[in-house]
Amino acid sequence: DKYPRLRLVCEHVTTEDTLNFVLDAEKQGANVGATITPQHLLFNRCALFAGNRMRPHNFCLPILKRERHRKALLEAVASGTSKRLFLGTDSAPHPIGAKESACGCAGCYTEPHAMSLYAKAFDSTPYGLTHLRAFACENGADFYGLPRNLESDGVLTLERTPLDVPETYQFGEDTVVPLCAGETLEWSTRVE
Repeated sequence: DKYPRLRLVCEHVTTEDTLNFVLDAEKQGANVGATITPQHLLFNRCALFAGNRMRPHNFCLPILKRERHRKALLEAVASGTSKRLFLGTDSAPHPIGAKESACGCAGCYTEPHAMSLYAKAFDSTPYGLTHLRAFACENGADFYGLPRNLESDGVLTLERTPLDVPETYQFGEDTVVPLCAGETLEWSTRVE
């Protein structure tokens, strides 16, 4: 009551419990929102050990959770349940040596293909991409009371054409492994 315009954002929501906190707060009219990363919509904790090997490039904080949490998050965003849930990438370009070490850095590098990852997640649901635009472009701006981007600022278009995610990216002297390295995603983007 003391700060009625204060906004609280739960960054990188990973559990059904936190999701319910945000949804309940929205019903009560509280200024609470949440960001969700593509990896938390696509993977559960088993992705850390896929193929019986440690997968350091899938390691992030908050850590990937059980399948029930992933499904709850995906259902909430893909169904358009809440205008308080919005895109929050985890663009952490940690060098290979910082990820593949005894005390590896947390974070997944998604920046170059984040929208393709989100499209993959949304498209895996019965709702398809119906609410992806709101999640990616509208909900966050509306929550913060900011104007939405105009089409004259440029348009990002998703196309159902294959996108081969590179095995690595170079950042000066450093090499970074992106999330889903070496995989082919079904969606690609074009900027106009």
